Amino acid sequence: MKTYQVLSALLQYPEPDLCVALSELEDSLAGYPTAQFRLRSLFDHLAVTPLIDLQQQYVMTFDRNPSHSLHLFEHIHGESRDRGQAMVDLLAEYGRHGLQMVGNDLPDYVPLFLEFLGQLEDQGKSDEARRLLGDAIHVLAHIGRKLQASGSPYACAFGLLETLSPVDPEELSEPPVRDMDEALETFGPGADGVEPLLKSLAGAPRPSVQPMHFHPQGAAAPRT
Repeated sequence: MKTYQVLSALLQYPEPDLCVALSELEDSLAGYPTAQFRLRSLFDHLAVTPLIDLQQQYVMTFDRNPSHSLHLFEHIHGESRDRGQAMVDLLAEYGRHGLQMVGNDLPDYVPLFLEFLGQLEDQGKSDEARRLLGDAIHVLAHIGRKLQASGSPYACAFGLLETLSPVDPEELSEPPVRDMDEALETFGPGADGVEPLLKSLAGAPRPSVQPMHFHPQGAAAPRT
């Protein structure tokens, strides 16, 4: 298991299976000492904290606080229509590389995006994974800074992603924040538990691939 997959697992809602697999996840980073070192505090936190407390912390951190949202485009577009189009474009990017989504997660969910980058590496497309990480790092670093300011143990995961990125992150402007109930009404799952966006795309013609913009348009300088 590579770094992206480990990060994807650590950033998902804590379940018993995650707690059981923590040692295996950490051991899988033995060939990546920098990643293992940077994530040690998060591994330790997950290992010693009771599961019910981890779950409550996760909900309060990521679900109840929009500034920590694990949905990439929410930090750029808020809940505007532009976010929906951006997710359609991201779905097309996933499909172009053979990733078939299962479940009800939206395409811009960070653990899903990281799993996608890991699959690209497994396919020998490391340069493509780095390019996409470099495009998304502006949002990922933004989330990381918010988590760091609030003292969250999850901040180190986003700090690690910054070290893997080929470009330096740019500052993001704050998107307009709407009432959470209104946001859930727009983008949350319906009575059948399925996200409306995913339902509308099911069986639809494959959209043409458009450039994805995880940050305000403007060239980001590659790292040297």
